[in-house]
Amino acid sequence: MKVENTILDGVKVIYPKLHRDERGYFLETFQSSRYQDLLQIDHTFVQDNHSHSIRHVLRGLHFQRDNPQGKLVRAISGSVLDIVVDIQPTSNTFGQWISTLLSSEKCNQLWIPPGFAHGFITLSQTADIEYKCTRAYDANDEGCLAWNDPQLNINWPVATPKLSTKDRQGLPLSKLNL
Repeated sequence: MKVENTILDGVKVIYPKLHRDERGYFLETFQSSRYQDLLQIDHTFVQDNHSHSIRHVLRGLHFQRDNPQGKLVRAISGSVLDIVVDIQPTSNTFGQWISTLLSSEKCNQLWIPPGFAHGFITLSQTADIEYKCTRAYDANDEGCLAWNDPQLNINWPVATPKLSTKDRQGLPLSKLNL
């Protein structure tokens, strides 16, 4: 397994070891002690989520205010451009973001520690995304950062993505009560 650091402290891209042959491939998508060691984390995952989206659906940028979630994200079918934004006011990279292409073909994963906003846009016809969370989801604790906040200037590959009502109402970073 290969782990790459990003410019955001603690956010890492993971490339699990693939065992390929004429039948296809096998990979280990999670093993608690190995991931804790390689990612240098001590979090326990308590919830698994699955998202199915059609092309150009943008989900995010979501976060939990008082009980932030760490997330281990992967594409089990299709591909997405995954975006992570540092929303920790005391961080040296506050307001900065990274993008990572997650795809079922690459079998890569993304570790997002608690304290970051997260979202993605579907690039393929459809995509299925699974992610493990370190805390249970709480609808009353959820926040949404505006996907098109000019302060962030995120380079989304689609000018007019398909959005939920909640995601259309995301707030700019300058108006978040963090």
